[in-house]
Amino acid sequence: MKTIKGPAIFLAQFLDNDPPFNNLRNICQWAAALGYKGVQIPSWDVRCFDLKAAAESQDYADEVKGTVEEFGMEVTELSTHLQGQLVAVHPAYDTMFDAFAPMELHGNPKARQEWAQGQLYLAAKASRNLGIDVHATFSGALVWPFMYPWPQRPAGLVEQGFSELAKRWKPILDEFDHHGVDLCYEVHPGEDLHDGVTFERFLEATGHHNRVKLLYDPSHFVLQQLDYLAMIDHYHEFIRMFHVKDAEYNPTGKSGVYGGYQAWGDRPGRFRSPGDGQVNFKSIFSKLSQYDYDGWAVMEWECCIKSPEQGAREGAPFIQKHIIEVTEKAFDDFAGGQSDETLNKRILGV
Repeated sequence: MKTIKGPAIFLAQFLDNDPPFNNLRNICQWAAALGYKGVQIPSWDVRCFDLKAAAESQDYADEVKGTVEEFGMEVTELSTHLQGQLVAVHPAYDTMFDAFAPMELHGNPKARQEWAQGQLYLAAKASRNLGIDVHATFSGALVWPFMYPWPQRPAGLVEQGFSELAKRWKPILDEFDHHGVDLCYEVHPGEDLHDGVTFERFLEATGHHNRVKLLYDPSHFVLQQLDYLAMIDHYHEFIRMFHVKDAEYNPTGKSGVYGGYQAWGDRPGRFRSPGDGQVNFKSIFSKLSQYDYDGWAVMEWECCIKSPEQGAREGAPFIQKHIIEVTEKAFDDFAGGQSDETLNKRILGV
């Protein structure tokens, strides 16, 4: 067994134009003062990171590492959640997802997709230059609008959708493989990879590509009413990243898992700050430790009630409290004896 690393923090929800959230140095100083030991960096936010420079310049990558290490922390992973989303966009979402791409690509889905794929290629190189062997992303979605089977889906639609999704990702996965980096898909509603079954569909469609891995975030499974502890049993060999994000699900007589188009604060299923929701983190940390997960526990703050600043202050000690320093001893070693084959045979009567 291995001890989980942490606490770390995903910077995406905290970056802002005002100090201390306006650049990498300032936000790292802030995070370190709260007790964090690692930062997960959003690759799209130029206030803290230049993805192209990190891919093309080892000096720049070393500069980023040096800034983070100056405050006693590590770069845990890079994220391309926004760019990964654009690898596969159903036309129904074209206008809304244009916001994730540069202005000059708006209204041009083909050019936007090519740009997104190029961003992932850069992310593979940048991760390598930073000495990181895992990377966080989204899969995008072609089939998601047909999640509920009414009207009845034509035969073969889902299979063809996942075949096309895999076709778009396989060159990217090969690039990550070339650089020795695992691509960890956050299994998330709105993506074609949103539960265990859809992850398996994608894995099969890619020919069981050895770089297809998982970012495990239990909050999304609470909202789907999926058994998030059993999911670890099923997929622990693929889990290489872990977001510590909480959620709660409180069904009413008026609304259930689909949420009634309500704002987050009014939905039966909503994200909460770590410790404020229903996720059983004690059991999650136990299971991940049992299965030798030795990656980072990264707090991702999303809450419709609590402020991000309070969430960040509480997040580091919350994670630290749950990290299990795994034992190298059996609890009953004191009562054991030395290995003796003759004695064992005598005990067995052979």
